[in-house]
Amino acid sequence: MIRLIPDDTSIPFMRVRSWTFGLSAALVVVSIILFFVRGLNLGIDFVGGSTIEIRTPPPAADIARIRQVVGALGLGDVSVQEFGEPTEVLIRFEEQPGGEEAQRAAQERVEKALKEAIPGVEIRQTNFIGPKVSGELARDGTLAVTLAVLLVLVYIWFRFEWQFGVGAVIALVHDVTLTIGFFSITQLEFNLSIIAALLTIVGYSLNDTVVVYDRIRENMRKFRRMPLAELLDRAINETLSRTVMTSLTTVIALVALFLFGGAVLRGFTAAMIWGIFVGTYSSIFIASPILLFLDLRPGTFEDADEDKALQRP
Repeated sequence: MIRLIPDDTSIPFMRVRSWTFGLSAALVVVSIILFFVRGLNLGIDFVGGSTIEIRTPPPAADIARIRQVVGALGLGDVSVQEFGEPTEVLIRFEEQPGGEEAQRAAQERVEKALKEAIPGVEIRQTNFIGPKVSGELARDGTLAVTLAVLLVLVYIWFRFEWQFGVGAVIALVHDVTLTIGFFSITQLEFNLSIIAALLTIVGYSLNDTVVVYDRIRENMRKFRRMPLAELLDRAINETLSRTVMTSLTTVIALVALFLFGGAVLRGFTAAMIWGIFVGTYSSIFIASPILLFLDLRPGTFEDADEDKALQRP
């Protein structure tokens, strides 16, 4: 069996907590500043516009030629990407001034220009997302991420003590904020699939955090007199091999999808790769060390066990 991490590691993670907290705080601030200053490259899902799926004659679509034909129409920001097969192309362009009629006219101009420039081209599907729909999608996406984080707080609160719930939510907010900062600095398109990626990152990061928290709680019952910092180090080291192997195997699959999955999946897989890296980091360097600052006492479970014993008939 391959073991990247030995079972008996004793890495003193708590000794560097001041540095990791400082680094994370700086990255969160930079991400927020980037979001307000640079903004996100919002996709048509959020700002409105049209998408046209076409199929060209084999062997492969001439992306540069298609971009030249559509770009010459003066429709503003235009995106041309290979979609699925080498002959399938997805064209996107922003919402045109003049409302729905102007948008329909622009779509017809694109279709006509493509048919004239590329004999045999097939218009497979045309979609228009208006400003009202895009506004609702943006609102629903934000609501979905916010509700996910709040429900995580409730779940952890019931499963563990309140300190664990606060620590998990701080780690999740950290992960989501850094992912938004990542999209702001890279200017990759931010669309509905990225919202799905954010929700997946929330679930993945939570899973990692709960595994470490379970071990912390178990060790608090076994080593009741052990200093909390030493106990946290022990719990993280005991779960380190599982954490690294899970993250590494997931990233390998995502990198393959990023390289060979095509342009349509590139934003989603980029968000997931970054999210897994950040989620693994936060479960070790944020969610656990923060318990030291939330008044979690090694005798918490001892007191709870004694209370239960006293209540027994």
